[in-house]
Amino acid sequence: MGCRWGLLFIMFVSVSVLSGCWSQKELTDLALVSAMGIDKNEKGKYVTTFQIVNPGNVAAGKQGSNQASPVTVFTITGNNVVETSREATKQIPRRLYYAHTNLVVISEKLAKEEGILKIFDAMDRDPEFRTTTTVIIARNTTAAEVVNKLTAIEKVPANKVIKTLDSSEKRWGEFFNVMIQDVIRDLVSAGREPMISGFYIKGNSKDGKKMNNLQQTTPDGQLVVNGMAVFKKGKLISWLQGEPARGASFILNKVQSSDININWEGEKEAIAYELIRQNTKVSARLKKDGVPAVTIHTRAEGDIGELMVPIDITDPMALLKIEKVVEKEIEKEIKMAVERAQKDQSDILGFGEKVHLANPKAWKRMKQDWNEIHFPKTEVTVKVDAFVRRTGIRNKSYLSNMEK
Repeated sequence: MGCRWGLLFIMFVSVSVLSGCWSQKELTDLALVSAMGIDKNEKGKYVTTFQIVNPGNVAAGKQGSNQASPVTVFTITGNNVVETSREATKQIPRRLYYAHTNLVVISEKLAKEEGILKIFDAMDRDPEFRTTTTVIIARNTTAAEVVNKLTAIEKVPANKVIKTLDSSEKRWGEFFNVMIQDVIRDLVSAGREPMISGFYIKGNSKDGKKMNNLQQTTPDGQLVVNGMAVFKKGKLISWLQGEPARGASFILNKVQSSDININWEGEKEAIAYELIRQNTKVSARLKKDGVPAVTIHTRAEGDIGELMVPIDITDPMALLKIEKVVEKEIEKEIKMAVERAQKDQSDILGFGEKVHLANPKAWKRMKQDWNEIHFPKTEVTVKVDAFVRRTGIRNKSYLSNMEK
């Protein structure tokens, strides 16, 4: 009996010291920030653009010309990112809430002139802000213009950008999603420089801000992913796009699938090789003369997606020949990426990290001037093994019958 009363006493005491929902936040008191754009004006002050979700408009699912905007955008000026957030209280009646912020947009001008070294400290320090937030560069425009765009299909524009990046990474391989934690890691690493995907505005940027624009089959002011921004010491120095960009993705083992078009017997882009998986391993060593040497080994597997010329792909020798041509194409793209990076003197490929792992003692001597002296002189060997796994539901193309 005494034990029972003692247990009840402990329970009552425990209940009395419980804090309850002390940290609860009512939705009606919060402004949910879905995206932030960061620019700098002529006076040298930061211009932060906040894309805030209107929960009622997103959930309502209204259709037609009277449809309300799913987001509201505010632009605030201050001496730093934290000040702009505090200054926002002059215009926004609710407290800015960053736990749902999925996107940070940085203008190309700011990234080139000042760099991005100072931008992420406030975000990394804030307990609400997630370092898994996606970062992009606003190419040939301001970050404010990108954040102001309304998008079709996806109601919240920030979600459209992120899903476009994810889709492109999975299906094309030329671009990939970069998060705040990735940028910070590359900035502080002595053997790697950051790369960040860029977006530009296709069409009339002013019309892209209006809800009426979304009533068209082809809306103006569409956000399109375009190029990978190359950084050195925190500043944007060049852009990679096309084959060199995909070559860099191969080296970084970021390509999940893609389409590789190859020439065949005088016909350009005659065969579409659908890459379904790849794996790249990069190793480094120091030669006897002290010059770093890097080996890149890529293994690719794919299917025949399209034939523009009559080929008997039931012939094993024909498939073997296709594999050799694909190997040369991937090797070419990888070498193009290496040449561009060495020309820019920016180790976006992480070769310095591999040298560090291979020879920590030698790396101590090299890391101070790695980008300028040692990285451009690094000897790179590329080996590619490509395989055709399937040819689709047809072995022989109908083009073969037409030729006969």
